[in-house]
Amino acid sequence: MKKIMAKAFKNRFEMSKEDAKALANTVEKIFDGKEEIEDTSIDKYVRALFYELQRERFIKVRREELKEKGKILRRYYWSLNEKTIKEEANRKNIDDPGKIYYNLAKRVWLSRAYRDT
Repeated sequence: MKKIMAKAFKNRFEMSKEDAKALANTVEKIFDGKEEIEDTSIDKYVRALFYELQRERFIKVRREELKEKGKILRRYYWSLNEKTIKEEANRKNIDDPGKIYYNLAKRVWLSRAYRDT
């Protein structure tokens, strides 16, 4: 699953191959072979990472409500969204030749406009 996850991260976040592998390795270590992990078992930095991965639909969260001593307790569990990970890993990257224009500074466009007048 780590290879597929690394490819999915590389495709979605436009990361280098090494960075995508490192992120996939980190996520795999956090899950440690488990299907899901309880939210209280992770620290705030991992939780922040999980929120970002949840926004991209790579991770799902499940809520469980328990009644204990007359109080309702909520527990949250994180799990990998394998369907989305596989879809993103298999997505073909289409090189957009016009993509370079998004990276040009505004001053480049303005200087061209002044020169043509």
